Amino acid sequence: MEERASIRPGLPSMTPTESSWQIPPSPLSDYRTTASLPETTDVLIIGSGITGASLAYNILSKASPPSVVLLEARFACSGATGRNGGHTKHAAYREFLDNMRDLGEDEAARILRFKFNCMRNVHNFAKEQGIDCDSWQGDTVDVFYDRGQLEKAKKATNEIMRVLGRRDPAAKYEFWNAQDAKKKFLVEGSYGALSYEAGSLWPYKFVIGLLELGIKLGLNLQTWTPALKLMNDDAKGAWTVLTGRGVISAKKVVLATNGYTAHLIPALQGVIVPLRGHMTAQRPGSGLPKDGLRTTYSFIYDDGYEYMISRPKGTKFGGDIMIGGGSTKTSDKGIREFGTTDDAAIDSVILDYLSDSAASRFRSCWGKDSPDGRMRNAWTGIMGYSADGFPLVGQIPNQRGLYISASFQGSGMVLCFDSARALINIMDKEDEDELNEWFPKAFRMCSARTAHKFRGRLHTTVSPMELEVKSQL
Repeated sequence: MEERASIRPGLPSMTPTESSWQIPPSPLSDYRTTASLPETTDVLIIGSGITGASLAYNILSKASPPSVVLLEARFACSGATGRNGGHTKHAAYREFLDNMRDLGEDEAARILRFKFNCMRNVHNFAKEQGIDCDSWQGDTVDVFYDRGQLEKAKKATNEIMRVLGRRDPAAKYEFWNAQDAKKKFLVEGSYGALSYEAGSLWPYKFVIGLLELGIKLGLNLQTWTPALKLMNDDAKGAWTVLTGRGVISAKKVVLATNGYTAHLIPALQGVIVPLRGHMTAQRPGSGLPKDGLRTTYSFIYDDGYEYMISRPKGTKFGGDIMIGGGSTKTSDKGIREFGTTDDAAIDSVILDYLSDSAASRFRSCWGKDSPDGRMRNAWTGIMGYSADGFPLVGQIPNQRGLYISASFQGSGMVLCFDSARALINIMDKEDEDELNEWFPKAFRMCSARTAHKFRGRLHTTVSPMELEVKSQL
């Protein structure tokens, strides 16, 4: 894993696979607010995914806001947010026992509540602002194909209910035995299932909606403007950023660059490690409900999982299955997906596995494939993972005016939106005590966190690092 973590991320590919979420492209896709790149700005944000768009909107919503320029290396929302699974799902029980052991009950509870509230806040914001993004809220179900994973889930949810209290909305879980899981969720061959609150949406449309709101408030969006180098001008108290279209200076620079961050901050090489994920859009089998499945899903096994949503009834391709994951199914158990930033390519082994994944879980309930074929589209996207398994939010140590909000562990839809609010609080030096009440201290950027050694994805029964060791025995 050390070798994979040492690979420089470079710039995003200029010819990425086409995500179904990005079809058709928005008019903002290649948008530039001004024909030329401004020479200066108060705040410069690099990255136009949910983090960058949320930051821009929240900054510009303040009274007497500073000027804000947002740079994007490719088209708007071309990175991880526009390539994810469309899931707003926290699944925080999977890390709760580890967090309680390592951080204590209070912080473990704070992390869980943060993810749960962020999930709800995303949907509430879309509704309040009238963003048309197929926002859906309901239940999700985790279906277990490994007995150890199921037992760990039971232990974790018991602890959550004890620490948070059974009346806390974030502590509401319901287990289903194998027979009931088959009847209610149409899945076969499982040991049981766990349902709880979650949601889904069209992530690209949500971010485009955020960017549109930001532009109305004065945001200067510059697409196809890759940031090549950061330079600190102490004398002027500013940062200079070299781009592919010229130079821009800013009093404050925010990196919303997730898996690509070490390209601009070499000191964060191995602190934030890219991981390429695979996604597919599939036509449903004839045996599945014509109006779509009533829950979202995760299929959890010994060393990995898939995540799946069903497109809501009445939407484009309603009933379609959007399923991703499968990274541990390669001969090296997914090790080579770490450090990879090539979202122009698809691993054939993972794609073959995902092609059969949903049908194999529903078995007889799947029915016959569509006459047009099962696979509608497949694509990849680049996530960012940290050594300790938490986002990095705050000022870069010993770098005045340089900030970061990145490394969201593949769970950006329940982390990024409210992490942006927290970062603005940090940048503006607002009420620290109030921030600490709801924002996890474990997410705060500090020097100590850069010293951890990267071991792969955390909070699974068998980690990628352990799998790598086993493969060498």
